[in-house]
Amino acid sequence: MNFLRRLADPLVARMPAASVGLDVGCGPGPVLQSWLQAQGFEVAVYDKFYARDEVVLQKKYDFVSATEVVEHFRQPGFSLLALWQLLKPGGYLALMTKRVIDCDAFSRWHYKNDLTHVSFFSDESFNWLAARLNAQLEFIGKDVVFLQKPRLHGAE
Repeated sequence: MNFLRRLADPLVARMPAASVGLDVGCGPGPVLQSWLQAQGFEVAVYDKFYARDEVVLQKKYDFVSATEVVEHFRQPGFSLLALWQLLKPGGYLALMTKRVIDCDAFSRWHYKNDLTHVSFFSDESFNWLAARLNAQLEFIGKDVVFLQKPRLHGAE
């Protein structure tokens, strides 16, 4: 759970009490869901292999988290947009993934050697994505990224 707290702690700090979220890619044991529920949040889960309840993909959420998931996306643009569309205005897309530093570091990077890792992201790619989505972007540490959806005009 300690590594999950790198995403969970800043998410909890930004979310109002009783926020509703979706944890995508929870795996066989939804640890993040349990921890966030203990903090007072309502959290649904979706995992392509372990929790394939597509009903949860028809709702809107205050936050969507994906921990060590986006590097597995074969169509990252499509998949990230699908997650983005699940957010309510003002909601957060909270991602945890290792980021590419530069070409030289990439050549020696163990993370790329996992054959299930097919998409890689850098600060520049997240800056591009944030501009494209009109999102507020925040880098938290070495591997956590938050994208906040714009609020509706006049909404608090």
